[in-house]
Amino acid sequence: MELLSTPKNIEINNITCDSFRISWAMEKGDLERVTHYFIDLNKKENKNSNKFKHRVSPGRGGCGTPCPGREVRGAAGREGLPEGDGDALMSPSLPPDYAKEHLAQLQEKAELIAGRMLRFSVFYRNQHKEYFQHVRMHCGNVMKPSLKDNSGSHGSPTSGMLHGIFFSCNTEFNTGQPPQDSPYGRYRFQIPAQRLFNPNTNLYFADFYCMYTAYHYVVLGSSGDLFCRERLPQLDISSNKFLTCCVEEGELVYRHAQDSILEVIYTEPVDLALGVLGEISGHQLMSLSTANAKKDPSCKTCNISVGR
Repeated sequence: MELLSTPKNIEINNITCDSFRISWAMEKGDLERVTHYFIDLNKKENKNSNKFKHRVSPGRGGCGTPCPGREVRGAAGREGLPEGDGDALMSPSLPPDYAKEHLAQLQEKAELIAGRMLRFSVFYRNQHKEYFQHVRMHCGNVMKPSLKDNSGSHGSPTSGMLHGIFFSCNTEFNTGQPPQDSPYGRYRFQIPAQRLFNPNTNLYFADFYCMYTAYHYVVLGSSGDLFCRERLPQLDISSNKFLTCCVEEGELVYRHAQDSILEVIYTEPVDLALGVLGEISGHQLMSLSTANAKKDPSCKTCNISVGR
């Protein structure tokens, strides 16, 4: 077996108490053969040297194509870096990407706390005013899928791999309407549920996590994305525990789980003309933001044991 070349121009930054970012350069020929990166954190015989190396892990090629530079926790994954670069966010004790059977275990845990189903009628997306201005001025009024960050479970295969647009659908139990507070910005795009979902929509379970709080998040992937079909457990859209769409008395009825905060990754572009954009009246609760949020590894409700 031909060995890979030694990485060059290694840099370490973004150091925190439990993670750090490593970047490096690779020979162009190696990029065609690499699917995943693994980092060896052991020191070499020379005690003054603490170099990092990467290698190919047979049987781990989940995305089907080489990934030139990945960003994950543990054993890496992000597409789209400049050719010849590698980039990994490392936390040495964390597991590799969950396989489907691991996600099935996580799904079972999420179902235990999902609670009763409440009706809703709109999906919504909160962002800052500048985001929607950019969509209108530079994207032809169309929100386009973007790469998911590293929020959620450390082993989630969607981190740094799945492109989509995050939507919410949770409602306040006393009003049946979306909450007026938001962690992501004071401007909200609302779209009728039937514009995005129907009984033929593909729905997948992607993640279940919390951020050192009592709130638990369930992440779902939607539409016909090939990555979802290959890596995530598919849900029956008419009878799952999180988000349903079914026909009742001749009309489409939508329901969401009461006791989980749902985040839906919609994998297709969405035109702003299909919905309504407005400013919310509540507060911007930055502490609830899930952007690159780390999962509480000690929570018994939303963690699973993954054998090595």
